[in-house]
Amino acid sequence: MPDTKKTDRRILRSRAALREALLALMAEKPFTAISITEIVQLADYNRGTFYANYESKEALLDDVLDELIEKLLQSYRAPYENVQVFNVYELPANSVTIFKHFSEHADVYTTLMKSDVLPLLRERMFSALKRITQEELIYEVEGPDRELLAIYSIHALLGLVLYWVEGGFAHSTSYMQDQLVKIINWRPSGARTVVPRPKSK
Repeated sequence: MPDTKKTDRRILRSRAALREALLALMAEKPFTAISITEIVQLADYNRGTFYANYESKEALLDDVLDELIEKLLQSYRAPYENVQVFNVYELPANSVTIFKHFSEHADVYTTLMKSDVLPLLRERMFSALKRITQEELIYEVEGPDRELLAIYSIHALLGLVLYWVEGGFAHSTSYMQDQLVKIINWRPSGARTVVPRPKSK
């Protein structure tokens, strides 16, 4: 009788090696220019092992993104997963773990964001966050259209995070956590304009 645990560990190791090989190659060339032969050679496996796990290099990329986005969702849920009522305006900065997630996977995000799969990455992240925002959070007061609110807030959040990544993580994780909470709570009553006005005759 085969040792299932041993087989499972072997599968996990081979998949991890293939994912790492793909990312290493993507740091050097576009995804579209990468061949399965290059992936298996770098991972030190054969094509048979590749096809035993994935039907195509696109399926391998999906696996990379699926794993990353599942961890992204865990970080997004962190502030509210253990509470029944979630008050956005009482959100402590250290409960915002999404920046920690991006920092912990900095090499992967940096590679993906410099690659030709960036539009796919953005789309996958946006869709996943939009889905859980609408499925898992119920607002106690009536507000704007929920879908439009989700689109606005998630684009804003991802824009901030991806700007941070593109800038080489110039600010610390704690600084970004603190700034996001300040942005959420900032409600200026007005602003003074500095637009030049024509002089009256």
